Amino acid sequence: MTSTLKLGCIADDFTGATDLANNLVRAGMRVVQTIGVPEGAAPDADAVVVALKSRTIPAAEAAAQSLAAQRWLQAQGARQFYFKVCSTFDSTPQGNIGPVAEALLDALGCSFCCVTPAFPENARTVYKGHLFVGDVLLSDSGMRNHPLTPMTDANLVRVMQAQARGKVALIDHRVVRGGAAPIHARIRQLQDEGVRFAIVDALDNEDLMHLGRAIADMPLVVAGSGVAIGLPQNHGLTPSAGAAALPPAEGMTAVVSGSCSVATNQQVADFIARGLPALALDPLQIAGGRDVVNEALAWATPRLGAQPVLVYSSAPPESVQAVQQRLGVGEAGAMVEKALAAVARGLVERGVGRLVVAGGETSGAAVQALGVRQMRIGPQIDPGVPWCEAQAEACGRSVHLALKSGNFGATDFFTKAFAPLA
Repeated sequence: MTSTLKLGCIADDFTGATDLANNLVRAGMRVVQTIGVPEGAAPDADAVVVALKSRTIPAAEAAAQSLAAQRWLQAQGARQFYFKVCSTFDSTPQGNIGPVAEALLDALGCSFCCVTPAFPENARTVYKGHLFVGDVLLSDSGMRNHPLTPMTDANLVRVMQAQARGKVALIDHRVVRGGAAPIHARIRQLQDEGVRFAIVDALDNEDLMHLGRAIADMPLVVAGSGVAIGLPQNHGLTPSAGAAALPPAEGMTAVVSGSCSVATNQQVADFIARGLPALALDPLQIAGGRDVVNEALAWATPRLGAQPVLVYSSAPPESVQAVQQRLGVGEAGAMVEKALAAVARGLVERGVGRLVVAGGETSGAAVQALGVRQMRIGPQIDPGVPWCEAQAEACGRSVHLALKSGNFGATDFFTKAFAPLA
């Protein structure tokens, strides 16, 4: 059978993968997201997004996993590749964005790619090479206090250059607003100058559509999910409701939240203020050997129904730092993720068929605990967050999942998310 695959995507975390898939679906592509590199042939889809959990692992390991995904996608017929990174460019001076991008360029035998995390619909814009979150620079946003990848510099040329061997330059907004032809001309100029990566300014969707056309023939793009809206047009695809169709949702509703971002903490507070049932997990109790998973499931079971219940470990930065000081950064995070993933699996085993998971690391742990191998991407809830349908093989049933990046979603996300499935 002839492959239908037009675009091969590699995401560095699980919520980032659904964020990208959501924008591709909105622009008309049929998209399947896989959890890790699959075996066998690609599913029938215009794009496949391979979701990895590689954002904060050692750079060499992240590159190896990404290359395995690239080889599988290329074997399925993909000729253009999209390395999806966070819209807040989450990384450190050691990587992993630069090292993975370098490895992918080498594997594809090319010497240049465009880089931009811009996603204007979610208030992520790039101007003069600087990333803005809403009206503030990245370095002045809540990302400054991220427990794993604190972002203290908004200058993406400088951030990328610290991670990459090749030279990094800028395609600024004066070029971008002129359309695809000036962007393409600037790309050729930078290639002639030996530049390897170009940070691209983008302030609105029109900029992203221009960029999408300009890079139609380029093997690799490194970006947040925003550029995705400009790529389906290169294949003659246009927005279609059919691209987001999912089977009917069944079962009870729940939310599991491990993100400690400002946005997620506001969403937790809103849920509680509405008088809905919520239970906080204490990392110190988990570390002390208390069986918080079974306690949480015992608490949740009689409360499950049409209205959602919330089990969370989300907390403000000062509380997170206090726990990290006592338990260690990596140990605290892994311990909480494991507990929340076990709670997610237990909830699905008890009849939850519509589950929201907040936080990239938490989402990765949860889908692995559920035994999810791939997901069909459905309708958008908020920019960057769609509903997905999957087989939870560990639970022997299908489940509808919404994997929410910590920074995404409106304040009332945890309650309004279930309306599209009603």
